[in-house]
Amino acid sequence: MAVVRSESLEISSSDDVVRVRQIVRDTAVALGFSIVDQTKLVTAASELARNTFHYGGGGRFRAEVLNSDSRNGLRLVFEDDGPGIADLQQALSDGFTTGNGLGMGLGGARRLVNDFEIDSQPGEGTRIAATRWR
Repeated sequence: MAVVRSESLEISSSDDVVRVRQIVRDTAVALGFSIVDQTKLVTAASELARNTFHYGGGGRFRAEVLNSDSRNGLRLVFEDDGPGIADLQQALSDGFTTGNGLGMGLGGARRLVNDFEIDSQPGEGTRIAATRWR
């Protein structure tokens, strides 16, 4: 699998969350994703960017255009140096929230993409890579 191109952005404000959504939408359109897949990617990106800002204290975002044999994909990578996630299993379960949301965030984002990887250690931050293939 080759990364064909990438675009990066620091997430340090709520305006950056909006920028992440726009980058993801523009890239998904350029890659020819259907409107349904565009919406899934933007929704996942929005949730993950918001979590990076609110829970991770800000961080970094990278959109990577992938090419693997006969298919293209878009990988969204979010990294922060925040407090990390103590219990990943619980954080990925529906209904769990540390804020005042519905508790659909990480689990919901995972269901919207084809590949979902998360690495988080308490006190060391979190890295999430979410990929949708077309």
